[in-house]
Amino acid sequence: MHERLNNGLKYCMIANLLFVGFCIICLIFYVTYNADSVLSNTLEFMAYTVEFSGFALFIWGCWLMATAMRARRLLKICLPLYIVLEGAMMILELNSYRISAYKPYSLLLAIVHSVLSGLVCLTFVQLDTDKKKLEASVLICIAIMFAGMLGNILGLRIYFSIMINAIAYSLLFFLILRLIKREDIEVDCHGDKARVAEYKSTFVDE
Repeated sequence: MHERLNNGLKYCMIANLLFVGFCIICLIFYVTYNADSVLSNTLEFMAYTVEFSGFALFIWGCWLMATAMRARRLLKICLPLYIVLEGAMMILELNSYRISAYKPYSLLLAIVHSVLSGLVCLTFVQLDTDKKKLEASVLICIAIMFAGMLGNILGLRIYFSIMINAIAYSLLFFLILRLIKREDIEVDCHGDKARVAEYKSTFVDE
């Protein structure tokens, strides 16, 4: 089942890399936007394609992780909720010129987005609660997410915060995969063989 977990982590990492691509497309889209432009229509199509591809992989990866791991209920609940949150924000961001109530430059929105994302990231400590390397990796990624709030100070739209989040989560999944490969953490999964300690008695052998 570790292979299932590893595949889930890989799909989640690729999904977040696609989200980075989505944000870059959004940047170009807003800089060059013209309602009657072929370029704008093409960029919008590309953005939706990359976005939906990313969410398809993210949902699939999340499912593989959830069905592979034992316990860790908080992580299994928070990660799907995070996917829903990011999906809603990406759709609103791409259609912000059609939705007057959406405030893409709101500092409060950037703060809430970064804090909620950081709290979800924190639940990954459940993978192995006794490992300092995992804790350090999670804290580094949370710090990167909080840096996403700086975009508002620089006058950038919320897609900057979304992009920073995607970079942080891509790094997180990469680091977790590396920790598992190096056996720095051990994630117990369904179907794992129980590890039984073997004891040898010299008294009985004699």
